[in-house]
Amino acid sequence: TLAELAAETGATPVTVEQAAQAGEVVIVTIPLRNISSLPAGLFAKTPKNVVVVDTGNYYPQQRDGRIDGIEKGMTESRWVEQQLGRPVVKAFNTTYAEHLYELGRPPGSPGRIALPVAGDDPAAKAVVLRLIDELGFDSVDAGGLDESWRQQPDTPVYATDLDADGVRNALAKASRERKPEWRATPKSPGTYEAPA
Repeated sequence: TLAELAAETGATPVTVEQAAQAGEVVIVTIPLRNISSLPAGLFAKTPKNVVVVDTGNYYPQQRDGRIDGIEKGMTESRWVEQQLGRPVVKAFNTTYAEHLYELGRPPGSPGRIALPVAGDDPAAKAVVLRLIDELGFDSVDAGGLDESWRQQPDTPVYATDLDADGVRNALAKASRERKPEWRATPKSPGTYEAPA
């Protein structure tokens, strides 16, 4: 439950509106299908210097169903940005949440995992790059938000926990083509056990 998580982590539960206005960084980590259900104007009162990070991934056949903008070629994070009405930085989407808790290492450690970061605002990206380092990971600047397709599901960097050189190589090898198993079908969504 949320109460148990708060007790375990020391976090204080707040409303979505309160979360959107708190801190230097707001991390949006909900299923993509739920993004458009967030309150209209959620970030209207959020200071402009607060960085919004999109961690989401599009799973059309398993969870999200069809999202037309993404199906027509828009990057997942550009779509999220449009829904939120606020610039976003794409990060943390290529590793498992558990790995963020368990696999962080001090700077310079051999095999330190790296995470790609894409975004249009250099200052916002710098905040996220620093946050990733503080969490125990290297980071790789993956370009602007329109290049974030290189770190979406089914790309070479996705769910691989590579080091910085490995991330750079994987990003370079990515193909923009979305394979059929990563596109919605007329029956989407299904489940993770039975994609549709």
